[in-house]
Amino acid sequence: MQEIAFCLSSGHLLFYSMSDSNSTDFTNPTTFILLGIPGLEAAHVWISIPFCTMYIIAILGNFIIPFIVKTELSLHGPMYYFLCMLAITDLVLSTSILPKMLSIFWFNSREINFSACLTQMYFILSFFVIESGILVAMAFDRYVAICDPLRHSTILTNSVVAKIGLALVLRGAILILPYPFLARRWPYCRTNIIPNTYCEHIAVVKLACADISLSSYYSLSVAFLVIGMDVLFITVSYTEILRAIFSLPTKDARLKTFGTCGSHLCVILAFYIPHVFATLTQRFGHNVPLHLRVLMANMYLLVPPMLNPIIYGVKTQQIRDRLLQLFAHKGT
Repeated sequence: MQEIAFCLSSGHLLFYSMSDSNSTDFTNPTTFILLGIPGLEAAHVWISIPFCTMYIIAILGNFIIPFIVKTELSLHGPMYYFLCMLAITDLVLSTSILPKMLSIFWFNSREINFSACLTQMYFILSFFVIESGILVAMAFDRYVAICDPLRHSTILTNSVVAKIGLALVLRGAILILPYPFLARRWPYCRTNIIPNTYCEHIAVVKLACADISLSSYYSLSVAFLVIGMDVLFITVSYTEILRAIFSLPTKDARLKTFGTCGSHLCVILAFYIPHVFATLTQRFGHNVPLHLRVLMANMYLLVPPMLNPIIYGVKTQQIRDRLLQLFAHKGT
């Protein structure tokens, strides 16, 4: 048996046992150890403050958006139904990560059950794919509303919106299902220590003492085919939208029409840009310090759920007006 020591924020050394590579006792370990942010253990409590603030904002904002849409009859339309789906997805995505992260920062609760680790991995990845699909659906809604407004209500009926939502959930659930099954089949005879705050797919499978090419190829395929196709569809939709906007006769009409897409464009940028940077640093940023890579891997999952309700609350007049009415009513 070998032992590995890690220095915790308390100043004490924490030892974790690691089986010899020739032993078969370590195959499919019962628990993994999440280190948090390696190299910044002493600052975990301070780092938890902005993360906890982000989580509170995400929870409140993504609860308020569906509540406003439900209570305001004028918001019962495809765009706002998709916005509710986005809010629910963001709630699940942030709740899959933050509670365990904060328990690491506050209580040094680093252990996570092997099955719970794979479950967390599945929820994070599947809801990330679902959210990407929702952004595509919202781009399609804007495309129809601007390029073919007379048919918008007949194309995107309530039943069609519900079917799109179901299809997106099934797509995310089915495409990500092989991830935990493949991760479970690998033998883990090196270590059970994950240098991250959550069970990131690449960080987990890299611990396997076997050829993980199948997992790597499948994850790359999903990234390029699913996320790549989503980005392509959004790009094509907004190319047509911009073409339609610039064909309008007056500047006021162009600005007003573009304003209906502004919040969605901001959400798209907030979702994909941090993901691209995090993916590039994980795959190719070998010279990037580990704590920066871990922070990037957390930020691209935590920033969008916090920003999305803020963006829509500020930029969408109907939601902003209804929110002001609620606060004014409570004030009186």
